[in-house]
Amino acid sequence: MEVARLLDILGNRNRRRIIELLRQKPCFVTEISDTLVLSPKAVIDHLQLMERESILSCETDDRRRKYYFLENDILVDVSLRQVRVPSAMTGNKGEQNEQLKNSVIMLARMIKAHDQILSTLEQVNHDIENKISDIARNHKDIFLSEREFTVIIALSHDSLTLPELEEATQVQKEELVTYLKRFERAGIIKRVKEQYSLRGVHAE
Repeated sequence: MEVARLLDILGNRNRRRIIELLRQKPCFVTEISDTLVLSPKAVIDHLQLMERESILSCETDDRRRKYYFLENDILVDVSLRQVRVPSAMTGNKGEQNEQLKNSVIMLARMIKAHDQILSTLEQVNHDIENKISDIARNHKDIFLSEREFTVIIALSHDSLTLPELEEATQVQKEELVTYLKRFERAGIIKRVKEQYSLRGVHAE
């Protein structure tokens, strides 16, 4: 693979996160989506790109569910070489120290902001898990199986077409059509052209 193409792939943080996750074990689209808190549609796009570049591959298990794994791992070896700067360009020593001080202060602020975001994200993930449990427990009359509930979770991330839903949920097309028609009748989802999405109060 050309270096430029490889760097372009690694330049996307979410693709790097997917690669790190697949280093641990093969995963379904829904596993990647739930673990990394990404929409199934975004996950599918990343997976398809990396599959075309022969980084990932996929197989189907005995339940006809597609799972992805690393076909070729990416190892990057970066070496640093000191560059000698002409004395005329080195500038004032005091000015350099001031720049270093400001850079360290900025780094400390960035790290603090990063930690705060992680703390907030953990709380949001906890709230999401609780909400999923509440919906599954309180609406058993609507969601008759875990597979049906998986469809709603996928649509809570983003609007999806039928093929995208099939890829994201690993539910066969015939089953999906049945679920989607019932959800439409119940006023839970709507279809606009080829896209399915949550509607009304269910989407808020």
